[in-house]
Amino acid sequence: MESKKVIIVGSSRNKGNTTRIIESVSKQFNIDVVNLSQYNISYYDYESKNRDDDFIPLIKNIIEKYDTLIFATPVYWYSMSGIMKVFFDRFSDLIRIEKETGRRLKGKKMAVISNSHDSKIENEFYIPFRKSAAYLGMDYLGDQHFNADQFEKIDEIKLDFI
Repeated sequence: MESKKVIIVGSSRNKGNTTRIIESVSKQFNIDVVNLSQYNISYYDYESKNRDDDFIPLIKNIIEKYDTLIFATPVYWYSMSGIMKVFFDRFSDLIRIEKETGRRLKGKKMAVISNSHDSKIENEFYIPFRKSAAYLGMDYLGDQHFNADQFEKIDEIKLDFI
């Protein structure tokens, strides 16, 4: 049975390069998209004062519906975007206050799509994704980087992990 995939977009611009790339990937590979900027997700809080924001319902829905989570982020200062980092930080809620939900990530798959104005980035960029996948018991499928200055090649996108 083919796994159900979702691309989780974390970008500060709804019409930016990341979104344009993901729109093409989504159409080409028939993958659903969740745009984090459309949700109210606050920073991780040790006192869990943010329980009423959108994170828990969103992650429960993602875990329920999808087997493969593909994170898409621009490269900001050699790292994932801020909105993506906040989303990843909130995985701590899945370890502390929503343990049953967090356990359901085990066995799911993770991949990453990044983009910047360079053709290549350092492999270390993907360490937080790889380590998070390992910690959560997820299978890290791989990653793909795109040069946002080469949109003429957008139809040539190849994702070995799909």
